[in-house]
Order: sequence, then C-alpha cells, then structure tokens
Amino acid sequence: MGYSLREELNKKNRLAPGHRLCAGCGAGAAVQGVLRAVDEGDKAVVTNATSCLEVSTFIYPNTAYEDSYIHSAFENAAATTGGVETAYRVLKKRGKIKDDFKFICFGGDGGTYDIGLQSLSGAMERGHDMVYVCYDNEAYMNTGIQRSSATPRFADATTTPVGTQSYGKVQNKKDLTSIIAAHNVPYAAQTTMIGDFKDLHTKAHKAIYTEGPCFLNVLAPCPRGWRYNMEDLAEICNLAVETCVWPLYEIEDGQWHLNYEPRRKAPVAEFLKLQGRFSHMFKKGNEWMLEEAQRYVDEQWEKLQAKCE
Repeated sequence: MGYSLREELNKKNRLAPGHRLCAGCGAGAAVQGVLRAVDEGDKAVVTNATSCLEVSTFIYPNTAYEDSYIHSAFENAAATTGGVETAYRVLKKRGKIKDDFKFICFGGDGGTYDIGLQSLSGAMERGHDMVYVCYDNEAYMNTGIQRSSATPRFADATTTPVGTQSYGKVQNKKDLTSIIAAHNVPYAAQTTMIGDFKDLHTKAHKAIYTEGPCFLNVLAPCPRGWRYNMEDLAEICNLAVETCVWPLYEIEDGQWHLNYEPRRKAPVAEFLKLQGRFSHMFKKGNEWMLEEAQRYVDEQWEKLQAKCE
C-alpha cells in the first residue's frame, strides 16, 4: 500500500476540529492518525471508554466524531464494541443493513491496561471483527494523573509522589502488547506519532482491514502528566523510539516483526530529561535511577530482538 502524508491530510477529518483536548496532547494526534487509515467512503462505528479523550470530544448530544459514536463506561468499552459488532452481523445476515462498517474502540491506558483489561481480553478471545486502540499516556490523566500499570518505574505521579521517602513509581510498566498477542489475535502492534505518520497509518490500516480482533498500542504523550512543553510532542515520540523505550513492532499471525532498529541506540536519559515527571532522576545521588532505567530498557530490547529473529 502506497502512503502519502499529503493525500492523507487532504482527507476530510473524521475527528472534527473544536474538541477540547490540550495543546500538545498525543491522544488527538493518535486518533486522527488511526481514523485517517479508514478508506474514504467506508463507514465506522467508534466506541470510546471514559477517558480524557471521551470528555474532550463528547458532551451529549454533541460529538467531535463524524462517524457513529458510542460513549461506553471505563471498564467495558471492548465488550460494548463486541456487542455492537455482533448485532451488526446478525442484522446484516437478515438483510436489514446493507452498508459495511468497521468497528474501532479507543481507550486510554487506565481503561485498557487496568480497569478494562478483562473486557478487552474477552473481546479478543471471542474473536470479534474489531480494532481496539489504546492511546497510552501512561497514567490516569483525566482524573488527576494517578499511576496506572502503564506508568514507567520512577515516574512522579499523584499516587506515587517523589519525596524524601519515595522516588516515584516502584514497579516497571506492564507489557500489554505481548499480553494481547498471547490471545493469538491475527494482528497486534506498537506504534506512535513519528516522522510522516507512515508507521501509525500502515499499522492502523492493517488492523482495520484484517478480519478478526486486532490491537494497536499507541504511545500518546500527555503534556500535563509528563510535564513537557507542548511543542516537544514530536521530539518526545521520536526519542521514545530512538532510545528503544517504545519499540516499533507488530505480531502477525503469531510472527513477530521489528519495524525499526535505531542506527545508534540513544541513551534513555535523552528521553527522560524532557519530562518533568522524571526530573528527580537527574539530581545528585540519583544516578542509580538512570542506570536502572537504562538496564531495564536494554534487557527488554534484547528480549524483543530475540522474539523478532
């Protein structure tokens, strides 16, 4: 499939301007990138778990989405999408619906890694023809920047505050993409907004047009929770990839593929230093934190390379 950023930007936006997402928010860019991968003329049903994205794009009876839209609860967005997809198949079989629809579900890391994991696991196991997209901003940003299981170790969040007795979150980030891949889904992938958006677009299109349950995990930085300048969004996404903090890979029918390998793997500190949530790691006496963060990323990168060989 050929890709042209200019052509994609000339498409009508399926997420209309005027929503209330923060300037420099990765969620809006992620959603726009995914929805641009729906072919022109095709119809979609978008389900949205309660989240920053939901409260910023929907106030009843108004929505920023041009496609059919369903606001679901925090914990059951995947089940809602699966239920609608099942009803659609029944109605189409009976001849009551003629059009073809794609079913796309969006949830943040709180509603995906944590509260909605049981619902997501069930939908993936049942085999619904749908795409679940996690926009991963690594904390419960909508309700006050509390830690989630997607929050990285050492991050300063409101429930893992840095102080004299604490150095931030104690646990490492959950590897959700691998967990979903273990459900034997036809397609799962990690991506983010880098370069000309080709990686995000290609994987989103593949997920949307692959029959069966598919999953996209999109790193979507949050300026408030990560504490970066809004103009640094693109650089932070790029550094996440270049440091291998957020590798780009996909799993197709059980086969692991590494999509990008940095020529020079940048130090993890380059990614961390742009974010206020990690500022304590650069204070004198805390060098061990940077060393631990680098060691963990190196170990995870080596494991991923082995899977992809």
